Amino acid sequence: MNFSWIKPGQVISSCGMLLIVLSLAVCTFTVAAQAAPADEAAPADEAAPAGEAAPAGEAAPADEAAPADEAAPAGVDVMSLIKKAKAGDADAQNWFGWMYADGEGVPDSADEPVKWYRRAAAQGNAAAQNNLGNVYANGDGVPRNAAAAVRWFRKAVVQENALAQNNLGVMYAKGEGVPEDYAEAVKLYRLAAKQGLAVAQYNLGVMYAKGAGVRKDDGASAKWYGKASAQGYTAAQKNLKAAEQGDDLALSAMHAKRRGVSGDYTEATVRWYRKAAEEGAAGAQFRLGWMYDYGEVLPEDDAVAVEWYGKAAEQGHATAQYTLGVMCANGLGVPEDAAFAVKWYRKAARQGHARAQADLGWMCANGLGVPEDDVEAYAWYNLAAAAGDDVARRRRDSIKGDLARSEIKRGQAMARKIFEQIR
Repeated sequence: MNFSWIKPGQVISSCGMLLIVLSLAVCTFTVAAQAAPADEAAPADEAAPAGEAAPAGEAAPADEAAPADEAAPAGVDVMSLIKKAKAGDADAQNWFGWMYADGEGVPDSADEPVKWYRRAAAQGNAAAQNNLGNVYANGDGVPRNAAAAVRWFRKAVVQENALAQNNLGVMYAKGEGVPEDYAEAVKLYRLAAKQGLAVAQYNLGVMYAKGAGVRKDDGASAKWYGKASAQGYTAAQKNLKAAEQGDDLALSAMHAKRRGVSGDYTEATVRWYRKAAEEGAAGAQFRLGWMYDYGEVLPEDDAVAVEWYGKAAEQGHATAQYTLGVMCANGLGVPEDAAFAVKWYRKAARQGHARAQADLGWMCANGLGVPEDDVEAYAWYNLAAAAGDDVARRRRDSIKGDLARSEIKRGQAMARKIFEQIR
Protein backbone atom coordinates (compact mmCIF):
# COMPACT_ATOMS: atom_id res chain seq x y z
CA MET A 1 0.00 0.00 0.00
CA ASN A 2 1.36 3.43 -0.91
CA PHE A 3 1.75 6.08 1.76
CA SER A 4 1.61 9.84 1.33
CA TRP A 5 2.22 12.79 3.60
CA ILE A 6 0.20 15.84 4.49
CA LYS A 7 2.04 18.93 3.30
CA PRO A 8 3.25 21.81 5.49
CA GLY A 9 1.31 25.00 6.00
CA GLN A 10 -2.28 23.82 6.22
CA VAL A 11 -5.05 25.41 8.22
CA ILE A 12 -8.15 24.04 9.80
CA SER A 13 -11.22 26.24 9.79
CA SER A 14 -13.68 25.36 12.53
CA CYS A 15 -16.81 27.10 13.78
CA GLY A 16 -15.94 30.27 11.95
CA MET A 17 -12.56 30.57 13.66
CA LEU A 18 -9.23 30.35 11.90
CA LEU A 19 -6.82 28.05 13.66
CA ILE A 20 -3.41 28.40 12.03
CA VAL A 21 -1.52 25.13 12.22
CA LEU A 22 1.73 23.57 11.09
CA SER A 23 1.32 20.38 9.10
CA LEU A 24 4.28 18.23 9.99
CA ALA A 25 1.94 15.29 10.25
CA VAL A 26 2.44 11.57 10.40
CA CYS A 27 2.16 9.50 7.24
CA THR A 28 -1.25 8.88 5.81
CA PHE A 29 -2.93 6.79 3.17
CA THR A 30 -4.20 9.73 1.17
CA VAL A 31 -3.26 13.37 0.87
CA ALA A 32 -6.21 15.58 1.77
CA ALA A 33 -5.31 19.24 1.67
CA GLN A 34 -7.55 21.77 3.39
CA ALA A 35 -8.87 23.01 0.10
CA ALA A 36 -12.09 24.66 -0.87
CA PRO A 37 -14.98 22.22 -1.24
CA ALA A 38 -15.60 20.98 -4.74
CA ASP A 39 -19.08 22.49 -4.89
CA GLU A 40 -17.94 26.04 -4.19
CA ALA A 41 -17.08 28.29 -7.09
CA ALA A 42 -13.69 29.93 -7.57
CA PRO A 43 -13.09 32.98 -9.78
CA ALA A 44 -13.27 32.14 -13.44
CA ASP A 45 -9.57 31.98 -14.18
CA GLU A 46 -8.70 29.40 -11.54
CA ALA A 47 -10.71 26.49 -10.26
CA ALA A 48 -10.88 25.50 -6.63
CA PRO A 49 -8.38 22.75 -5.83
CA ALA A 50 -9.78 19.26 -6.02
CA GLY A 51 -9.85 17.00 -3.00
CA GLU A 52 -8.77 13.41 -2.58
CA ALA A 53 -11.44 10.75 -2.50
CA ALA A 54 -11.38 8.21 0.28
CA PRO A 55 -9.54 5.09 -0.82
CA ALA A 56 -11.71 2.23 -2.06
CA GLY A 57 -11.30 -1.47 -1.44
CA GLU A 58 -8.14 -1.31 0.67
CA ALA A 59 -7.59 -3.92 3.35
CA ALA A 60 -6.61 -1.41 6.01
CA PRO A 61 -8.53 1.75 6.82
CA ALA A 62 -7.39 5.00 5.26
CA ASP A 63 -6.27 7.37 7.97
CA GLU A 64 -5.59 11.08 7.83
CA ALA A 65 -3.08 12.55 10.24
CA ALA A 66 -4.05 15.82 11.82
CA PRO A 67 -1.79 18.81 11.21
CA ALA A 68 0.46 19.93 14.00
CA ASP A 69 -0.86 22.45 16.43
CA GLU A 70 -1.16 26.20 16.60
CA ALA A 71 1.38 28.47 14.99
CA ALA A 72 2.06 32.18 15.24
CA PRO A 73 -0.71 34.51 14.08
CA ALA A 74 -0.29 36.52 10.91
CA GLY A 75 1.70 39.72 11.33
CA VAL A 76 3.42 38.65 14.54
CA ASP A 77 6.34 40.78 15.78
CA VAL A 78 9.25 38.36 15.36
CA MET A 79 11.61 40.19 17.71
CA SER A 80 8.98 40.32 20.45
CA LEU A 81 8.28 36.63 19.97
CA ILE A 82 11.98 35.78 20.20
CA LYS A 83 12.27 37.70 23.48
CA LYS A 84 9.28 35.89 24.95
CA ALA A 85 10.55 32.51 23.78
CA LYS A 86 14.02 33.09 25.26
CA ALA A 87 12.40 34.28 28.49
CA GLY A 88 10.65 30.92 28.78
CA ASP A 89 7.16 31.64 27.44
CA ALA A 90 5.95 28.19 26.30
CA ASP A 91 3.43 29.50 23.76
CA ALA A 92 6.06 31.73 22.21
CA GLN A 93 8.53 28.84 22.12
CA ASN A 94 6.02 26.68 20.27
CA TRP A 95 5.26 29.47 17.80
CA PHE A 96 8.95 30.12 17.32
CA GLY A 97 9.50 26.44 16.54
CA TRP A 98 6.77 26.63 13.90
CA MET A 99 8.32 29.74 12.35
CA TYR A 100 11.66 27.95 11.96
CA ALA A 101 9.93 24.87 10.54
CA ASP A 102 8.04 26.92 7.96
CA GLY A 103 10.65 29.63 7.31
CA GLU A 104 8.21 32.36 8.40
CA GLY A 105 10.18 35.46 9.40
CA VAL A 106 13.28 33.41 10.20
CA PRO A 107 15.55 31.16 8.12
CA ASP A 108 14.10 27.71 7.41
CA SER A 109 15.77 25.21 9.72
CA ALA A 110 15.46 21.49 10.42
CA ASP A 111 17.15 21.65 13.84
CA GLU A 112 15.68 24.77 15.46
CA PRO A 113 12.02 23.62 15.50
CA VAL A 114 12.93 20.56 17.57
CA LYS A 115 14.81 22.68 20.09
CA TRP A 116 11.95 25.12 20.63
CA TYR A 117 9.20 22.52 20.56
CA ARG A 118 11.12 20.53 23.15
CA ARG A 119 11.47 23.53 25.46
CA ALA A 120 7.75 24.28 25.26
CA ALA A 121 6.77 20.61 25.54
CA ALA A 122 8.89 20.20 28.66
CA GLN A 123 6.76 22.91 30.26
CA GLY A 124 3.62 20.91 29.49
CA ASN A 125 2.50 22.86 26.42
CA ALA A 126 0.11 20.45 24.69
CA ALA A 127 0.44 22.06 21.27
CA ALA A 128 4.22 21.71 21.42
CA GLN A 129 3.95 18.12 22.64
CA ASN A 130 1.83 17.31 19.60
CA ASN A 131 4.23 19.17 17.31
CA LEU A 132 7.19 17.31 18.79
CA GLY A 133 5.35 14.06 18.20
CA ASN A 134 4.94 15.05 14.57
CA VAL A 135 8.64 15.86 14.31
CA TYR A 136 9.56 12.37 15.54
CA ALA A 137 6.92 10.74 13.35
CA ASN A 138 8.38 12.44 10.27
CA GLY A 139 12.05 12.42 11.20
CA ASP A 140 12.32 16.18 10.71
CA GLY A 141 15.51 17.36 12.39
CA VAL A 142 15.72 14.14 14.42
CA PRO A 143 15.96 10.45 13.51
CA ARG A 144 12.51 9.10 12.76
CA ASN A 145 11.26 7.46 15.96
CA ALA A 146 7.67 6.21 16.09
CA ALA A 147 7.92 5.25 19.77
CA ALA A 148 9.02 8.77 20.69
CA ALA A 149 6.23 10.20 18.55
CA VAL A 150 3.70 8.07 20.41
CA ARG A 151 5.14 9.14 23.76
CA TRP A 152 4.72 12.85 22.97
CA PHE A 153 1.30 12.37 21.41
CA ARG A 154 0.21 10.61 24.62
CA LYS A 155 1.30 13.55 26.75
CA ALA A 156 -0.81 15.90 24.65
CA VAL A 157 -3.73 13.44 24.63
CA VAL A 158 -3.77 13.53 28.43
CA GLN A 159 -4.45 17.25 28.06
CA GLU A 160 -7.29 16.48 25.60
CA ASN A 161 -5.49 17.96 22.60
CA ALA A 162 -7.70 16.98 19.66
CA LEU A 163 -4.90 16.96 17.07
CA ALA A 164 -2.83 14.63 19.23
CA GLN A 165 -5.84 12.36 19.80
CA ASN A 166 -6.21 11.98 16.05
CA ASN A 167 -2.48 11.53 15.46
CA LEU A 168 -2.17 8.87 18.15
CA GLY A 169 -5.17 7.18 16.54
CA VAL A 170 -3.28 7.10 13.25
CA MET A 171 -0.29 5.49 14.97
CA TYR A 172 -2.56 2.74 16.36
CA ALA A 173 -4.29 2.28 12.99
CA LYS A 174 -0.91 1.90 11.27
CA GLY A 175 0.81 -0.03 14.05
CA GLU A 176 3.69 2.45 14.32
CA GLY A 177 5.26 2.81 17.76
CA VAL A 178 2.39 0.72 19.18
CA PRO A 179 0.80 -2.58 18.20
CA GLU A 180 -1.77 -2.19 15.43
CA ASP A 181 -5.14 -1.74 17.15
CA TYR A 182 -8.11 -0.46 15.14
CA ALA A 183 -10.40 -0.40 18.18
CA GLU A 184 -8.02 1.92 20.01
CA ALA A 185 -7.73 4.07 16.89
CA VAL A 186 -11.51 4.38 16.74
CA LYS A 187 -11.62 5.38 20.41
CA LEU A 188 -9.08 8.15 19.85
CA TYR A 189 -10.67 9.35 16.60
CA ARG A 190 -13.99 9.58 18.39
CA LEU A 191 -12.50 11.74 21.16
CA ALA A 192 -11.07 14.16 18.60
CA ALA A 193 -14.16 14.01 16.38
CA LYS A 194 -16.38 15.00 19.30
CA GLN A 195 -14.18 18.06 19.75
CA GLY A 196 -15.04 19.02 16.18
CA LEU A 197 -11.76 18.08 14.47
CA ALA A 198 -12.72 17.53 10.84
CA VAL A 199 -9.87 15.16 9.97
CA ALA A 200 -10.81 12.91 12.92
CA GLN A 201 -14.44 12.97 11.87
CA TYR A 202 -13.34 11.85 8.42
CA ASN A 203 -11.14 9.10 9.87
CA LEU A 204 -13.99 7.87 12.04
CA GLY A 205 -16.19 7.77 8.97
CA VAL A 206 -13.59 5.67 7.18
CA MET A 207 -13.42 3.21 10.07
CA TYR A 208 -17.19 2.78 10.04
CA ALA A 209 -17.20 2.42 6.25
CA LYS A 210 -14.57 -0.32 6.40
CA GLY A 211 -15.73 -1.98 9.61
CA ALA A 212 -12.27 -1.54 11.14
CA GLY A 213 -12.28 -1.51 14.95
CA VAL A 214 -16.05 -1.04 14.89
CA ARG A 215 -19.01 -2.78 13.27
CA LYS A 216 -19.42 -1.71 9.63
CA ASP A 217 -22.16 0.91 9.49
CA ASP A 218 -22.72 3.01 6.37
CA GLY A 219 -25.20 5.21 8.20
CA ALA A 220 -22.65 6.10 10.91
CA SER A 221 -19.99 6.54 8.25
CA ALA A 222 -22.24 8.99 6.42
CA LYS A 223 -22.87 10.88 9.66
CA TRP A 224 -19.17 11.46 10.34
CA TYR A 225 -18.31 12.15 6.71
CA GLY A 226 -21.12 14.69 6.78
CA LYS A 227 -19.73 16.44 9.86
CA ALA A 228 -16.25 16.63 8.30
CA SER A 229 -17.72 17.78 5.02
CA ALA A 230 -19.70 20.46 6.83
CA GLN A 231 -16.35 21.98 7.88
CA GLY A 232 -15.02 21.98 4.33
CA TYR A 233 -12.95 18.80 4.64
CA THR A 234 -12.16 17.98 1.03
CA ALA A 235 -11.88 14.19 1.17
CA ALA A 236 -15.26 13.89 2.86
CA GLN A 237 -16.80 16.32 0.37
CA LYS A 238 -15.46 14.31 -2.54
CA ASN A 239 -17.28 11.28 -1.18
CA LEU A 240 -20.48 13.02 -0.23
CA LYS A 241 -20.71 16.04 -2.52
CA ALA A 242 -21.69 17.88 0.64
CA ALA A 243 -21.45 21.59 1.35
CA GLU A 244 -18.57 23.15 3.29
CA GLN A 245 -19.30 24.14 6.87
CA GLY A 246 -22.33 25.09 8.80
CA ASP A 247 -24.15 22.85 11.27
CA ASP A 248 -24.83 19.40 12.65
CA LEU A 249 -27.59 18.66 10.13
CA ALA A 250 -25.40 16.24 8.22
CA LEU A 251 -27.24 15.25 5.06
CA SER A 252 -24.82 13.41 2.80
CA ALA A 253 -24.81 12.04 -0.70
CA MET A 254 -24.73 8.59 0.88
CA HIS A 255 -28.10 9.39 2.38
CA ALA A 256 -29.40 10.96 -0.80
CA LYS A 257 -28.40 7.84 -2.73
CA ARG A 258 -30.05 5.68 -0.07
CA ARG A 259 -26.90 3.85 0.89
CA GLY A 260 -27.02 2.45 4.43
CA VAL A 261 -30.48 3.93 5.04
CA SER A 262 -34.05 2.85 4.48
CA GLY A 263 -35.70 3.41 1.09
CA ASP A 264 -37.94 6.17 2.39
CA TYR A 265 -35.09 8.05 4.09
CA THR A 266 -34.61 10.52 1.25
CA GLU A 267 -38.20 11.72 1.31
CA ALA A 268 -38.26 11.80 5.11
CA THR A 269 -35.02 13.76 5.19
CA VAL A 270 -36.34 16.36 2.75
CA ARG A 271 -39.51 16.75 4.80
CA TRP A 272 -37.44 17.17 7.96
CA TYR A 273 -35.14 19.76 6.39
CA ARG A 274 -38.07 21.67 4.95
CA LYS A 275 -39.86 21.71 8.29
CA ALA A 276 -36.72 22.88 10.11
CA ALA A 277 -36.03 25.46 7.41
CA GLU A 278 -39.54 26.84 7.57
CA GLU A 279 -39.17 27.12 11.34
CA GLY A 280 -36.09 29.29 10.81
CA ALA A 281 -33.15 26.92 11.30
CA ALA A 282 -30.32 28.51 9.29
CA GLY A 283 -28.45 25.24 8.80
CA ALA A 284 -31.54 23.54 7.39
CA GLN A 285 -32.22 26.53 5.15
CA PHE A 286 -28.71 26.30 3.75
CA ARG A 287 -28.96 22.54 3.20
CA LEU A 288 -32.30 22.87 1.48
CA GLY A 289 -30.83 25.58 -0.76
CA TRP A 290 -27.91 23.33 -1.56
CA MET A 291 -30.21 20.46 -2.49
CA TYR A 292 -32.04 22.73 -4.96
CA ASP A 293 -28.75 24.21 -6.18
CA TYR A 294 -27.18 20.85 -7.04
CA GLY A 295 -30.32 18.91 -7.86
CA GLU A 296 -29.62 16.44 -5.05
CA VAL A 297 -32.90 14.71 -4.16
CA LEU A 298 -34.86 17.81 -5.20
CA PRO A 299 -35.21 19.22 -8.76
CA GLU A 300 -32.41 21.64 -9.64
CA ASP A 301 -33.74 25.20 -9.29
CA ASP A 302 -31.28 28.09 -8.89
CA ALA A 303 -33.99 30.62 -8.03
CA VAL A 304 -35.37 28.53 -5.17
CA ALA A 305 -31.80 27.77 -4.04
CA VAL A 306 -31.08 31.51 -3.85
CA GLU A 307 -34.22 32.01 -1.78
CA TRP A 308 -33.11 29.50 0.84
CA TYR A 309 -29.48 30.59 0.76
CA GLY A 310 -30.71 34.13 1.35
CA LYS A 311 -32.74 33.15 4.41
CA ALA A 312 -29.74 31.38 5.93
CA ALA A 313 -27.37 34.20 4.94
CA GLU A 314 -29.54 36.79 6.67
CA GLN A 315 -29.14 34.78 9.86
CA GLY A 316 -25.35 34.93 9.59
CA HIS A 317 -24.65 31.48 8.11
CA ALA A 318 -21.18 32.03 6.64
CA THR A 319 -21.25 29.43 3.90
CA ALA A 320 -24.73 30.54 2.84
CA GLN A 321 -23.42 34.11 2.64
CA TYR A 322 -20.50 33.03 0.51
CA THR A 323 -22.64 30.83 -1.72
CA LEU A 324 -25.16 33.63 -2.18
CA GLY A 325 -22.25 35.83 -3.27
CA VAL A 326 -21.27 33.20 -5.84
CA MET A 327 -24.82 33.09 -7.16
CA CYS A 328 -24.90 36.91 -7.47
CA ALA A 329 -21.47 37.04 -9.11
CA ASN A 330 -22.46 34.48 -11.72
CA GLY A 331 -26.10 35.42 -12.26
CA LEU A 332 -27.41 32.08 -11.02
CA GLY A 333 -31.02 32.35 -9.93
CA VAL A 334 -30.70 36.12 -9.71
CA PRO A 335 -29.53 38.88 -12.08
CA GLU A 336 -25.75 39.13 -12.13
CA ASP A 337 -24.73 41.77 -9.59
CA ALA A 338 -21.07 42.18 -8.58
CA ALA A 339 -21.89 44.70 -5.83
CA PHE A 340 -24.25 42.24 -4.13
CA ALA A 341 -21.65 39.52 -4.52
CA VAL A 342 -19.11 41.73 -2.74
CA LYS A 343 -21.63 42.43 0.03
CA TRP A 344 -22.12 38.76 0.81
CA TYR A 345 -18.48 37.78 0.29
CA ARG A 346 -17.53 40.46 2.81
CA LYS A 347 -19.99 39.20 5.42
CA ALA A 348 -18.70 35.64 5.09
CA ALA A 349 -15.06 36.75 4.91
CA ARG A 350 -15.36 38.61 8.21
CA GLN A 351 -16.49 35.35 9.79
CA GLY A 352 -13.30 33.63 8.64
CA HIS A 353 -14.62 31.94 5.51
CA ALA A 354 -11.45 31.39 3.47
CA ARG A 355 -13.03 31.06 0.03
CA ALA A 356 -15.03 34.23 0.61
CA GLN A 357 -11.82 36.01 1.60
CA ALA A 358 -10.09 34.78 -1.55
CA ASP A 359 -12.96 35.76 -3.84
CA LEU A 360 -13.35 39.13 -2.13
CA GLY A 361 -9.66 39.72 -2.77
CA TRP A 362 -10.28 38.93 -6.45
CA MET A 363 -13.16 41.39 -6.61
CA CYS A 364 -11.05 44.14 -4.98
CA ALA A 365 -8.08 43.46 -7.26
CA ASN A 366 -10.23 43.70 -10.37
CA GLY A 367 -12.63 46.45 -9.35
CA LEU A 368 -15.68 44.20 -9.57
CA GLY A 369 -18.55 45.56 -7.51
CA VAL A 370 -16.11 47.67 -5.52
CA PRO A 371 -13.45 50.29 -6.37
CA GLU A 372 -10.18 48.64 -7.39
CA ASP A 373 -7.91 48.44 -4.35
CA ASP A 374 -4.79 46.26 -4.49
CA VAL A 375 -3.98 46.89 -0.82
CA GLU A 376 -7.33 45.54 0.35
CA ALA A 377 -7.04 42.70 -2.17
CA TYR A 378 -3.63 41.84 -0.69
CA ALA A 379 -5.13 41.84 2.82
CA TRP A 380 -7.92 39.43 1.89
CA TYR A 381 -5.59 37.17 -0.09
CA ASN A 382 -3.26 37.17 2.91
CA LEU A 383 -6.04 36.00 5.23
CA ALA A 384 -7.25 33.32 2.81
CA ALA A 385 -3.67 32.12 2.28
CA ALA A 386 -3.26 31.82 6.05
CA ALA A 387 -6.29 29.54 5.96
CA GLY A 388 -4.58 27.27 3.44
CA ASP A 389 -6.08 28.51 0.17
CA ASP A 390 -3.37 27.86 -2.42
CA VAL A 391 -5.01 30.02 -5.10
CA ALA A 392 -5.10 32.95 -2.66
CA ARG A 393 -1.49 32.31 -1.72
CA ARG A 394 -0.37 32.59 -5.34
CA ARG A 395 -2.42 35.71 -5.88
CA ARG A 396 -1.11 37.29 -2.69
CA ASP A 397 2.47 36.70 -3.74
CA SER A 398 1.73 38.00 -7.24
CA ILE A 399 -0.02 41.20 -6.19
CA LYS A 400 2.63 41.91 -3.56
CA GLY A 401 5.11 42.55 -6.37
CA ASP A 402 2.99 45.52 -7.49
CA LEU A 403 2.81 47.12 -4.03
CA ALA A 404 5.16 49.58 -2.37
CA ARG A 405 6.63 48.60 0.97
CA SER A 406 4.32 51.03 2.75
CA GLU A 407 1.31 49.51 0.98
CA ILE A 408 2.36 46.00 1.99
CA LYS A 409 2.67 47.17 5.58
CA ARG A 410 -0.79 48.72 5.42
CA GLY A 411 -2.27 45.56 3.90
CA GLN A 412 -0.68 43.39 6.58
CA ALA A 413 -2.03 45.67 9.30
CA MET A 414 -5.49 45.41 7.75
CA ALA A 415 -5.27 41.61 7.63
CA ARG A 416 -3.97 41.45 11.19
CA LYS A 417 -6.86 43.55 12.50
CA ILE A 418 -9.47 41.40 10.73
CA PHE A 419 -7.72 38.21 11.88
CA GLU A 420 -7.83 39.33 15.51
CA GLN A 421 -11.53 40.14 15.18
CA ILE A 422 -12.21 36.70 13.75
CA ARG A 423 -10.33 35.00 16.56
